[in-house]
Amino acid sequence: MARPLHRGVSAGGGRFSGNSQDFWEDSQMKEKTEKEDLDRNRANGADNTFLSIKFPFRYLFADNLSSKHFSENGFMSDPFSPGPMRSRHKVTLTLLKFSLVVIVILALTGSFWWTLSITSATRGQIFRGYRRLQEQLVSDLYEIGELSLGTSRFKELEYCSQESENYVPCFNVSENLALGFSDGEEYDRHCIHGLKHNCLVLPPVNYRIPLRWPTGKDVIWFANVNITAQEVLSSGSLTKRMMMLDEDQISFRSVSSKFDVEDYSHQIAEIIGLRNVSYFTQAGVRTILDIECGYGSFGAHLSSHQLLTMCLANYEASGSQVQLTLERGLPAMIGSFSSKQLPYSSLSFDMIHCARCHIDWDKKDGIFLVEVDRLLRPGGYFVWTDPLINSQRSLRDKVNLKKWNAVSSFTEKLCWDMLPQQEETVVWKKTSKKKCYSSRKAGSPSLCSKGHDIESPYYRPLQSCIGGTQSRRWVPIEERRKWPSLAKLNSAELAIHGLHSEEFADDAINWNSAVRNYWSLLSPLIFSDHPKRPGDEDPSPPYNMLRNVLDMNARFGGFNAALLETGKSVWVMNVVPTRGRNTLPLILDRGFVGVLHDWCEPFPTYPRTYDLVHAEGLLSLEFAEQPRCQMLDLFAEIDRILRPEGWVILKDTARLIEFARSLTTQLKWDARVVDIESNSDEKLLVCQKPFLKRQAS
Repeated sequence: MARPLHRGVSAGGGRFSGNSQDFWEDSQMKEKTEKEDLDRNRANGADNTFLSIKFPFRYLFADNLSSKHFSENGFMSDPFSPGPMRSRHKVTLTLLKFSLVVIVILALTGSFWWTLSITSATRGQIFRGYRRLQEQLVSDLYEIGELSLGTSRFKELEYCSQESENYVPCFNVSENLALGFSDGEEYDRHCIHGLKHNCLVLPPVNYRIPLRWPTGKDVIWFANVNITAQEVLSSGSLTKRMMMLDEDQISFRSVSSKFDVEDYSHQIAEIIGLRNVSYFTQAGVRTILDIECGYGSFGAHLSSHQLLTMCLANYEASGSQVQLTLERGLPAMIGSFSSKQLPYSSLSFDMIHCARCHIDWDKKDGIFLVEVDRLLRPGGYFVWTDPLINSQRSLRDKVNLKKWNAVSSFTEKLCWDMLPQQEETVVWKKTSKKKCYSSRKAGSPSLCSKGHDIESPYYRPLQSCIGGTQSRRWVPIEERRKWPSLAKLNSAELAIHGLHSEEFADDAINWNSAVRNYWSLLSPLIFSDHPKRPGDEDPSPPYNMLRNVLDMNARFGGFNAALLETGKSVWVMNVVPTRGRNTLPLILDRGFVGVLHDWCEPFPTYPRTYDLVHAEGLLSLEFAEQPRCQMLDLFAEIDRILRPEGWVILKDTARLIEFARSLTTQLKWDARVVDIESNSDEKLLVCQKPFLKRQAS
């Protein structure tokens, strides 16, 4: 719809003289001129009628234009024009309003009776066409409303204050304490205010673009993360000691004077009965949840063995484990074991790891261990490393001995088998046989009923019953196919999820084609806008300009699979919206990582953590019918979690893409719309976030 032109206001003027005779002559002359103008206007009535028809929508908003009228040349005339002219315009305006109301009533009435009269054989097909007409009508009316707002809709969002550089919505410990949360719940996620923040988060003054993978795994810029030099030097946990501050960089090592990640990983493999870490995949281990991961050194080491480790840690205002791990290009998200179930499906991980993770596993009647059991696949491993496990120290310390006995006793009630212990590390193996639960001692946790055994909970309160036993996905990790063939589910595995092989195969073909097109589209854009950053060498194929990828509507995880199949060194956070179909169990069964999320709430991560944000069909899912939040708020959230010079790729219906394109100006994104096929109703919106810096004070 064409945008109305801005029009100026012409103002007539006169001057008074000190002579009353002059004033009388001027008045006579003015009256004569007005009569001539009135006669001329009557003669040109057709022109006025044409003007009224040409700009009908402006008259719909009479509150803003009640004292303004268009002159013949298109500019605003004097608001104190003669009375008959104003009356003529008022009559025209009233007739137009009345005509519009009558047309709308007749259209709605006619469409209602027409819908009732159609036959059942063609009802579905006609309904879809009628639905498109409804959407078109809503869109047109919205655009008409936008005309009344003028250019205010396109006003750029302001910048957030400097205190928001590392702020994560829904995780405000001081505010939670003031609200009465305690006993660990103050670290939980409490989304009270939804998405609203309506400002753009700027990076720190000395922020620099992260180094490309794999260099960025071991070296990050000190100014990019919220951590002090003292925190770097005084880090206390095992893996936190594996970093060193060197001028403006933080470097990460696999060996220190007191800890060796490679030896530690080898020790875990030996306890399980494997020769070394490279045999993990043969034992059915692919995905690992690392609780309180330090700064990701354990996951960084395992990544070279095709193992995917998700770091999970509490929100930390400074020295955040999640922020530093993501800055290294490793999977991480904010989460807590204090009171809520995590937004992962049951039976999701092959191994859960806790090295001095500061969780009191013996507290609250073992409810934290019950949550671990829910997340572990049958036959999966729980690895716990802690000083109290050392038998010599535990015998001397009654408190530690009591804790150890409580945890050891409770794991038996969960049907876990403890493997041979080494030093401060113990590994339990979850049972693969459901019949074990019927032979447990009295006082053991009960199995969740079918109504309580929710496969993918969304921050539901922790449950004291054992979950996952009702799922059709109860398959021991030893019996599952090994990685990487696991990523391509066979017909029997797809049947568990109610999916046909043909649908899955078509999805894979479409995504392989889409990823090739995306990459060929982004590469010239990146190299034309940024041929080579100062001090950087030209990247070698496959051009690893991206590492952290967020798929906001992952469906079957096809985007993730296609990226890996084409050799891209990326990891993907697959997000399944709570509003759509729950495909998260399928994604996790493919050996990927993912999470359930409501996109009308902030995502549990720090600012500037993803290089690419992708979404296919998300706008239709969230905003086509009964939207619960504003699209601009969602885009502001994307801007918060996107790194400077990061990319956004959205695929959706042409109408939603065009509307989304209009919002990008408020975010200061560089955006372009790309046609997919000439006969397709879908389009791509490709955006890049600019690198804007706050001025040093």
